Formats: sequence, structure tokens, C-alpha cells
Amino acid sequence: MKILVSGASVAGPSAALWLSRSGHNVTVVEVAPKLREGGYAVDFRGEVNKAVLRKMGVLADLQALQTGGTAQRYVDATGRQLMRLPEDFAGGELELLRADLSRVLYEHSRERAAYRFGDSIASLQEHADGVDVRFESGLAETYDLVVGADGMHSVTRRLAFPAEQVTEHHRGYYVAGWEVPNRLGDEGDALMYNTPGRLISVGVDRRDRTLGGVLAVFRSPQLTYDRRDSDEQKAIVRRAFEGLEWNVPWLLEALPAATEWYFDAISRVNVSSWSAGRVVLLGDAGYGATFGAMGTGTAVVAAYVLAGELAAAHGDHRVAFARYEALLQKSVRRTQRGMSAGSFLAPASRLGLAARNRILGSSFGLNSMMKMAQNFSNLIELPNYPELDQCSSGSLCRNDSHESGSQPGTPRTAM
Repeated sequence: MKILVSGASVAGPSAALWLSRSGHNVTVVEVAPKLREGGYAVDFRGEVNKAVLRKMGVLADLQALQTGGTAQRYVDATGRQLMRLPEDFAGGELELLRADLSRVLYEHSRERAAYRFGDSIASLQEHADGVDVRFESGLAETYDLVVGADGMHSVTRRLAFPAEQVTEHHRGYYVAGWEVPNRLGDEGDALMYNTPGRLISVGVDRRDRTLGGVLAVFRSPQLTYDRRDSDEQKAIVRRAFEGLEWNVPWLLEALPAATEWYFDAISRVNVSSWSAGRVVLLGDAGYGATFGAMGTGTAVVAAYVLAGELAAAHGDHRVAFARYEALLQKSVRRTQRGMSAGSFLAPASRLGLAARNRILGSSFGLNSMMKMAQNFSNLIELPNYPELDQCSSGSLCRNDSHESGSQPGTPRTAM
């Protein structure tokens, strides 16, 4: 089938890898002009995640790029240590930068799938024989299926799914990230400073040790702002953290010049059904949570299940989409309903801060939290897809040429 995948972060390239290996003609469209370079570290935990990465043929490449995790040292306004969480608390069994993960998935999937950067879907029109897609560039094409893997603010979801089927639940916090000059020297720990409802942290950038990376989380009711206006967003963050002690003043001083900027609400997306006709949602677009819900591992596993069910159903998308959702929905909903990263990182009261520090400051509490995270990662019972497993070496299982002039192993990237 001719399949369009929207989004080239994690879920999209993962789906492109499996769908193209199993014989489909896959195009990935990405609104950014190139692979995104910024982004925080992401992690994988548990045997299910590792099994899928191994089947994809990317595990060794990712292990070579792993950061090893970063310890988190919580301090007071004078810099005195309150507690320290070890590297594997946040880093899991395999941690690496999101940009490195995206690049590896892209390199492995572009052997068979075409990538079109700097474009996005403008409209979708389904009919009996497929989906007519018009792109912002003016190009128009027809596809058999469309996979929306374009994140929490999915354009695919907005165009293909009725508004009443979609709910976005604001979880009471916002998160921001930006770069600063490194004033920490060779400090290995990320330094974390809390006041009630606020956390701001800084750690050495692993790509460029002359820089530091800032993470800021603050409690707030839902705000109205322009998602394309970084200056407005930076002003929101400055107001939220002005007046705090510790290193906060110099971290805020770097805001105007910051180019690797991230800002979003911590929220959760629920869609009553993950598919609408020939359009299906994957990863954060259909069941995401902004921060701290193990969405990276879930997206990789879900891409394998989606492609596997399409293969098992011999291309009958109605059967495949229903099976895909039935297999994953229970485990995905459980991880979504877990503790909000906002309330964990920035408890709303002094009592809440003290309770968190007391629990995690004990070996029992720390081990219990790490075990809980491990259990969430293994909630999915991985199906066996012989149709996909025989493709795991990277060889194409069915049709060896999808486009005129395309040769096996030839990268097809449209810029």
C-alpha cells in the first residue's frame, strides 16, 4: 500500500521502518526543514522496549550513543544538598538524547522510506479508494492509509477526527527548556532547585560542554498564548521564576538569546478511537502525555504493533486498526494515568516537597519508585509477528521497488 506518515521525531520513523520493510510504499512528511537537533534525553526501560529495538536492528547503534544517565542533586538556595537521585533513576536502562534517537531511526528507515522535509498536511479527504492529501506546499497525492505520528498538537488528528472525540487534559503545570553558558565546570550532576510549585534545574550539555541545559517546571492554570511566539513564552517563564534565589537570575538572563527553546503545557491527550477510516494515530498524537509518561518507549512498541497487525490482516486496515488499539489501549491508559511529572518535580506545597524528599531519600522509597517505572514499561505483552520478524535483518520482505528508478537500499529523501 501507499502510506503517508506525518511526523519525523520518534513514532514516525519507527512506523516508516516497519511499514517499508514489510513491503509498503512509505512517505514521511515533516514540517521542520530538517531533523530536529534540540531536545532532552529520553530513556527506555524493560525487556519489551529492548526486544523491539533489537528487532528493529537499532539497539547497538543506540547503546553506542547512550548518555549513561545523569544523577539529580536537589539543593537549597545556598547550594546545600538535600538529596541525590542516582543516574539510573531518570535514565533507565538506556538513555540517549532525543536528537540522537531520531537520527538513528531516520538513518535506518530512509533505506526504504521517502522523507519530505519542510512540508505538512493541509487537508485530508477520504473516499472509497483512499485518502486525498493536499500539502501546504501545494502538492496533492492520494494514499491508501495515513498515519498521524505528529505529536501532542497533531495536525492529522485535528483534520481527521471530530473535536468531540478528542480531549486534552491540562495537568496543572508547564515545562520549558533552554541553553545557557556552562558555569558548572565539570559538574556531573544536574542541579535541581525547588520552591513550592516550581522547579528549575541546570546540567552540563552532553553535546557541547561549553553549554548547560535548563529545565524549568511551574504550576499554573491553563494559559492562553501563541504557540509560535517564543518571546511571549519566554516572558511567561520569566514571570514564573523572577525573584527566586540560587542560580535562577543568571539562568533567566540567558532566556532572550536562547535558540534551542522548548515550551509546552504538561497535558494528556485522549482520543475515543485511535482511527477514523483510513487514518490512524500513533504515539503522542493519539495517547500522549507531554512529559514523564514513558511515551518514547510506548511509541516505538506501538509502531511495531501497528505494522504487525497490518501484516497479519493482509492489509485490511479496519481489522488491523481495531486490533492495534485493543492490544495497546489498556497499558497505554495506565501509564497515562500515572503520577504527573509536574507534581513530582514541583510539588505544590512545602509539605509536598518535604514528603517527596523524605520518600526518595530512603533506599526503600527510591527502589519502589524505580520498580514501579519498570513495571509500567513491561505492561504490554509483545505479540509475535512472523511477517515482521523475518524482516528484522533489514531486508525487504515483499515488493523490492516502490517507485520508478528506486533501487533496494537507495535512500529516498525529498527536501
